[in-house]
Amino acid sequence: MASKNGRRLRRSAHATTMLAASLLAGAAAPLLAQGKGDWQGYGRDESHARHSPLTEITPANVTRLRQVWSYHMRPAGTSGETIPMPDSVPAKFRSGFSASEATPLVVKGVMYLATPYRRVVALDAATGKERWVFQLPGNDQPSTRGVAYWPGGKGAGARIVFGGRSGKLFALDAATGQPAAGFGTAGVVDMKTPEVMNGTRGPLGMSSPPAIYRDLIITGSRVQEMPVKGAAGDVRGWDARTGKLVWTFHTIPQPGEPNFGTWEGDSWQKRSGVNVWTFVLVDDKRGIAYLPVGAPTFDRWGGDRKGKNLYGNSIVAVEAATGKYLWHFQTVHHDIWDVDLPSATLIEVRRGGRTIPAIALMNKTAMMFILDRVTGKPLYDVREVPVPTETDVPGEQPWPTQPMPVTPPPLARTSYAASDLVDGPPAHRAKCEKLVADLSVAPSKTFQPLRADSAVNFFPGSLGGVDWGGGAFDPHTGLYVINVNNLASPQQLARQPDGTWGMKAGYAYFLDPESGLPCQKGPWGELVAVNVDNGTIAWRKVLGKNDDPAFADAGVISAGGPITTASGLTFIGATRDATIRAFDTRSGALLWSSALPASNYGTPMTYQAADGRQMLATVATGGFAFQPATSDEVVAFAVR
Repeated sequence: MASKNGRRLRRSAHATTMLAASLLAGAAAPLLAQGKGDWQGYGRDESHARHSPLTEITPANVTRLRQVWSYHMRPAGTSGETIPMPDSVPAKFRSGFSASEATPLVVKGVMYLATPYRRVVALDAATGKERWVFQLPGNDQPSTRGVAYWPGGKGAGARIVFGGRSGKLFALDAATGQPAAGFGTAGVVDMKTPEVMNGTRGPLGMSSPPAIYRDLIITGSRVQEMPVKGAAGDVRGWDARTGKLVWTFHTIPQPGEPNFGTWEGDSWQKRSGVNVWTFVLVDDKRGIAYLPVGAPTFDRWGGDRKGKNLYGNSIVAVEAATGKYLWHFQTVHHDIWDVDLPSATLIEVRRGGRTIPAIALMNKTAMMFILDRVTGKPLYDVREVPVPTETDVPGEQPWPTQPMPVTPPPLARTSYAASDLVDGPPAHRAKCEKLVADLSVAPSKTFQPLRADSAVNFFPGSLGGVDWGGGAFDPHTGLYVINVNNLASPQQLARQPDGTWGMKAGYAYFLDPESGLPCQKGPWGELVAVNVDNGTIAWRKVLGKNDDPAFADAGVISAGGPITTASGLTFIGATRDATIRAFDTRSGALLWSSALPASNYGTPMTYQAADGRQMLATVATGGFAFQPATSDEVVAFAVR
């Protein structure tokens, strides 16, 4: 079936019925309307603005926040899964706990949570008491960042939906935790369909929850990074009642589709990567879904895929009901650095007396692009800037220019010189000097291509100046708040036995793995607020504390993100110092902090409990940023 622009859409008769219903519905009220006190999606709603309208917790009383309950996710008598780590990482960074990046949902007084112990649970949000537990079959595990909520309708009750690492899509009855009747086979749909598996047996699963658009479940996927051939990164829409496939959007354009031809020869065929491993966003009012697409495989070498490689590293807008292509904006051409596109948020920009619906997006370079979300056009100047192209890797053809926003400027460091090596305690500097010698670390400019004779110290590295935690948008102030890292990845390529090119020394970071302290001058971790109405940086604060007093003001590496509230507060865990903090959104002043059982590497959330209290909750496990997982607790706070 062909669309008006010639794009072939894989659409069943069921999909055609869904499209007709969508057109008839027109401006129907969104099915995702939620209570003021609820936190119904990972980012509270499908805009991923991570902003709550609640106002009970204020700058005046935030210091009275106290822990009121905790929940242990690990079942008694069991141990968790350890995170695979390089042999160079000390044994103390391995434990019997499992890491979680989840953010809980709360709907109508019930908290829903994916745990790293192969279980999804429902809790009383006021007390933390279990209501039900669903155990995944076999060795499967729910997506590490959480679940989604479909409110039901037309004879079907509310459902909790999530993907597993096995490639299964699950739907549970929200009231009981039992597999949802009528959805797939016993509440399960196999997402490893032949058209996405490309005739391979490669991995396909989900690390993030799906998006919900009315009666559709929209899924991205987690696929392999190597080898290059494997499961496609296509985005798909599924019927929330039956689990039937409604539409498929090819993240690598196929012959006859818009923008086909940006891959040299047949290099696009059976290519893996080019997937949405973070979060699909939805503008319910306009019926648009936004797909933040990551890098192609292999994401450090592109000699076998010359060209711009669409839709890699692009935000793609599609019709949410059908998957029809609307527009795209590519943030990096021919990615050979693994900068992906992990952060996207629907925002509003006030300009000239009007409010413009917009989208803010950042790849790992922490360059912030602010686009009109209807047209895809930049609202601030973006220029194609010449970048270095010199490399000694045969066959590589780096793209000669890259899009860079003039406003706002990059939020994180993007280059490195030898003079940037850290000062401070001689012992730490000596370890860093040894790292430079052992890995042949070389200086880098912005978008410096990788080499075979040295390890280009690329800033920001694989963890990113920003990563999947994303930011939070406060519509009252127009401030977009996000945590950033300044941490490089020394990356060197080597020819592989099959003639391709891969990492010589594996994945490395420019830090001492035992202490977790980076090897360049600070700041290392910051919290930054951007005024989206004019593109300026409103404030930036060092985020987190190091044990070593020599680096007390450098900040720490973080993962996860912040939230904002209508009372003017920004909450964030994310830091490796196992602390949750509250900042004044307007000024960036630190107002409150509390120790956690372990670091929160998801995003906190806030909700109104059944007893009327506004509560703050976070999942605190550790297990990231060169730390072990040392806890299994969900912790909730309230004002006392």
